[in-house]
Amino acid sequence: MIFARLIAQRLNAALGQPVVVENRGGAGGTIGLDVGAKSAPDGYTLVMAPASSLTIAPSLYVKLPYDSVRDFSPITNVASGPNMLVIHPSVPAQSLGDIIAIAKARPGRLTYASSGPTSMSGLSAELFKSMARIDVVGIPYKGTGPAIIELIGGQVDLMLADLAIALPHVRDKRLKAIAVTGAKRSALVPDVPTVSEAGVLGYRIVNWRGLLAPATTPREIITKLNSEVVKILRAGDIKETLAREGYEPIGDAPEQFGAFIKSEISRYAKLVKAAGIQAN
Repeated sequence: MIFARLIAQRLNAALGQPVVVENRGGAGGTIGLDVGAKSAPDGYTLVMAPASSLTIAPSLYVKLPYDSVRDFSPITNVASGPNMLVIHPSVPAQSLGDIIAIAKARPGRLTYASSGPTSMSGLSAELFKSMARIDVVGIPYKGTGPAIIELIGGQVDLMLADLAIALPHVRDKRLKAIAVTGAKRSALVPDVPTVSEAGVLGYRIVNWRGLLAPATTPREIITKLNSEVVKILRAGDIKETLAREGYEPIGDAPEQFGAFIKSEISRYAKLVKAAGIQAN
């Protein structure tokens, strides 16, 4: 919600009209996207879409109430940041290689927490399992909060959690950081390697949030919103706020964001199929 609030507050000031944030959770974010897709294309109802429900969900669900490309007009990709693989201190591992070795020596011995196999944390773990060719048992929870609590308590061994959520517990020594899931290291934990450089070559999972409008929203409205949001993302205080959350601002053009969405849908389709991941 931090992304939506940040953008809404600044758009309110820039456009001189009230901007209200309405959280429509459920079904991995697909309910909110469905509401946005069916809203009037007048520029007053926008969607802050996560990567999972916009580009991964099409490969997980047989039927979605919206089409990620056809039903939306991209405005801009707002920001992106990685997950971080963290373990309970009781796990006898210091590196990603150690975790893989334990999993291969004792298949099914290690467990990972997530808010479900189709969540970003669950998908990150399932793709890690598939690409590392290991057997780690997933334990789903009703949300990231309960999953982290159980991990800290030692009921599960590891988790691929949003970096901003996991980092305070790493600093408090309640969890141990092993790797980040992005294409490059995070400035917040520069000594923590990426999963790819730690041994699982080509692994890359990034959380991002993009701003979209319903399809057929007039081009002039899209152009105006893109211009204002890009200005917002370039502000120093916004950059600092996002950085504290482990995210980097993007602020690309509508055409660039649209092409990125299509490429990510294609990439995840191949990864999900190779890993055999299915929605419950």
